[in-house]
Amino acid sequence: QVQLVESGGGLVQAGGSLRLSCTASGRTLRPYAVGWFRQAPGKERDFVAANSWRGGNIDYADSVKGRFTISRDNAGNTVYLQMNSLSPEDTAVYYCAARSYTITKVAGAYDYWGQGTQVTVSS
Repeated sequence: QVQLVESGGGLVQAGGSLRLSCTASGRTLRPYAVGWFRQAPGKERDFVAANSWRGGNIDYADSVKGRFTISRDNAGNTVYLQMNSLSPEDTAVYYCAARSYTITKVAGAYDYWGQGTQVTVSS
């Protein structure tokens, strides 16, 4: 069992930045592909970004390309989502998720999920 914990959410003005962090309680995330997803009220959970430790595969949703960056610390224990040029449309609960295989945009393919962290962007 992998217990994921997100942090770093909050309230920010449009144009601002936030960095989200995802860690696994008591273990490394190195063996796992990790994805970030977000869910706004009344909407489906959407893919944001994902990366893997092996091979360095990275993917982004078109809506965040050029604004968001997913990365890992050198030890592979924490996965970050740097979010720049935020807009009110980015307001959502952000979740990190992990799976043992390659990255994918499909939320249902991830085995482990965090509890989510709220990101609110004011206009």
